[in-house]
Amino acid sequence: MATAPRPRTSTRDPEELGRRLTEWLAPVLPGARVTGLAVPGSNGMSSETLLFDIDHPDAPVRGCALRLAADPAAYTIFPVYDMERQHRVMSLVGRHTDVPVPRVLWLEPEPGPLGAPFFVMARAEGRVPPDVMPYTYEGNWLHSASDAERARLEAESVSVLARLHDQFPAKEAEFLLPEGHGSPLRRHVDAQRAYYAWVVEGLAPSPLIESAFDWLEANWPADEGPAVLNWGDARIGNIVYDGFRPAAVLDWEMAAFAPREVDLGWTVYLHRFFQDLTVSFGQPGLPGFLRREAIERRYADLTGHTPRDMEFHTLYAALRHAIVMLRVAYRQAHFGEVQVPENPDSLILHHATLAAMVRGGYW
Repeated sequence: MATAPRPRTSTRDPEELGRRLTEWLAPVLPGARVTGLAVPGSNGMSSETLLFDIDHPDAPVRGCALRLAADPAAYTIFPVYDMERQHRVMSLVGRHTDVPVPRVLWLEPEPGPLGAPFFVMARAEGRVPPDVMPYTYEGNWLHSASDAERARLEAESVSVLARLHDQFPAKEAEFLLPEGHGSPLRRHVDAQRAYYAWVVEGLAPSPLIESAFDWLEANWPADEGPAVLNWGDARIGNIVYDGFRPAAVLDWEMAAFAPREVDLGWTVYLHRFFQDLTVSFGQPGLPGFLRREAIERRYADLTGHTPRDMEFHTLYAALRHAIVMLRVAYRQAHFGEVQVPENPDSLILHHATLAAMVRGGYW
């Protein structure tokens, strides 16, 4: 799907991790042993996931998942991996909402045992819409589903966001505010500026990303709306489905305290990213699925809150995704997998889409 090879996702040895995890478990569950260790094929380049069981003479534990912060020596995608923060968010979501979040078991905030902080949670069974090849491509369970089945999955997935935003007490999410001044949206955008500065430090900057930041300033919402707990990486690829119903909502590392539309914009755009990519490779994709107007309408029906300034928030999502993709590309260059071109904007797979948004010609 791209001219570059798929980026490596880890520099760690799973067998060594299993041995060290067994050692860590000894004082927690005396006599316990890690078995069935597996690395899921969808493992990401930020936090890593390990799947395992615990063999214990009294009470074996079946179906554990470990979320391990990125190896700090492996040219990380993000500057900070706060596993304690993720653990806290998931615990609070489980306590305050009916959103299906995996039960968190143990937290290890120190890097000593496995080389980085981690937490262990119960593993959810089900299926996830694939990223590679994306679910918009032919040959996967979601693409092969009927229109009615996809419509059910879409409705259930939008409901996850609606319930999270409505049920979670906003005050409980204020600890997620980045340092700085101004409104939650202002702080969120400023944090992204800081992240971009970190990505390009000592490297070529992206004129496209910088023009997108300028567009945000010129089109800032007159009424930002109230801030709520944002899931952060709000997309169907981070949900485990039982049939077409969400069974577990995963990946809370980007959780934030921000307007509802920040989550909604990410949901809309991350699907469009896959859909546009699929069309560019000569397939129709899923043109009737997760359409922006349908997401906005269903969300409004469920919450009574009509999404506003969605051109701003979908462009902001595309901008944020562009920064991540630029970091991924520079990481590939670091490992000798790609060469950095003269124009760094070409490293951003959706650069044409973001440019069209900045020009006002995408929607």
